[in-house]
Amino acid sequence: MTTSSFNRRAFLGRTALTGLGVALAGSVDTLFRPALASAAPGAAIGYGPLVPDPAKILSLPVGFTYMIVSRSGETLLDDGSPVPSDPDANGVFANGNGTTLVTNHEVGSDEPFGVPVVDGLTYDPGARGGTTTTTIGPNGARQGQYVSVAGTVNNCAGGITPWGTWLTCEETEARAGSGGFTLDHGYVFEVDPASQAANSGKSPIPLKFLGRYAHEAVAVDPATSAIYLTEDASGPNGLYYRWTPPQGFVGGPGALRALAQSPGGDTAGSLQAMTCFADGVHVPDLSQATAPGVRYSVQWVDVPDRDAKTTSTRKQFTADQITRSRKLEGQWWGHGGVYFVASYARTSDGSVAEHDGQVWFYDPATATIELKTLFGVNPDPSVDTGNYDGPDNITVSPYGGVILAEDGEGVSHLIGVAEEGDPFPIARNELNDSEFCGPAFSADGKTLYANIQTPGITVAIRGPWRRPTSLPFGS
Repeated sequence: MTTSSFNRRAFLGRTALTGLGVALAGSVDTLFRPALASAAPGAAIGYGPLVPDPAKILSLPVGFTYMIVSRSGETLLDDGSPVPSDPDANGVFANGNGTTLVTNHEVGSDEPFGVPVVDGLTYDPGARGGTTTTTIGPNGARQGQYVSVAGTVNNCAGGITPWGTWLTCEETEARAGSGGFTLDHGYVFEVDPASQAANSGKSPIPLKFLGRYAHEAVAVDPATSAIYLTEDASGPNGLYYRWTPPQGFVGGPGALRALAQSPGGDTAGSLQAMTCFADGVHVPDLSQATAPGVRYSVQWVDVPDRDAKTTSTRKQFTADQITRSRKLEGQWWGHGGVYFVASYARTSDGSVAEHDGQVWFYDPATATIELKTLFGVNPDPSVDTGNYDGPDNITVSPYGGVILAEDGEGVSHLIGVAEEGDPFPIARNELNDSEFCGPAFSADGKTLYANIQTPGITVAIRGPWRRPTSLPFGS
């Protein structure tokens, strides 16, 4: 039987996603969905079956509720402008007794609501993407929302630093002069969740030493300040990168920006691409792994021109020098390493084999990656039968396992994967087939935040969180 004929749930492998702490926080706004008293009986896995939402926005298990944090184009920023379109990844931070939420806006050129240009916060006035920051009081009420970086392009994913800031990534390789842009794009920027003033003159500074390419997500090693980066690109498929800081670098608030502005800062540290081996044999593409538990040894190869002045970074290598992957997406640091996602692969895009999602774990101590979870190709994405496809953003649950945001075809879910390896739905988009983005828990673990990208709704999900009940694998 080929991979494409597997039932996605039956093909999901066992994982070992245990003991992964979360150091984040949450955010909210107006209207709780009415609690539902009962639902049809279902499988023991997870939190039970999803109950259709009378408001036709978000279906959740019994006992769970959601609140609307903001709506693109309807909720207003502090300056009176509408909240920008396409909320994507979220960085969630504790803020005294309240919470701060930094949200990427994956705005390129023609979305209806761009990120407003603000003096001191704008990198390129010709670009319309960026981030907004929402402050939440101890009672859960939204206190305000403001621009924290502007003038960037397609702010897709990113990552939280160990020192409590948000790295927002541009998923583009656009050059100055194209699309009305006045500067080159494809960089990473650092946003301070403390206040709008804390970012003035600071957040618009590109961290060019992290390379210029179609960035997706980052994860930071708290022990070494090494930064791992995914690239979502095709023709050829993208790479997985590691940035190693220069000797003497100490991570902390403002340290990355100071390094970027220092002499030679554009090429500070080393940016390298991953290459994998199976028993000494080079692995050309991660899609060739067709069973959870597959492990490859990892080496790192220097990127010749990280600013891609003439050639995209992923095109600067011969096929035998690096390991590629289609749709490298979200990642999250935990358990002493990095969990990162490959959303799907098809032979038609140059992949070796086909799948509808991989979750990998890179262990820097052993210099290996291991395939933790694998989804076979979804036979019918239009029906909700436990066949999931296209995992994108990922977060680690304080209750064990991970949570994936589905960005595939047809029905969209937030998907939990229990420690034992079984997948289960946490939420279903009842509004449309838009992707989920940016799942992240509050510091106290009581609230899960996520976005429905179109039309742009940020939600806060609360309920009887616990270690999800999981069936024995194969039952």
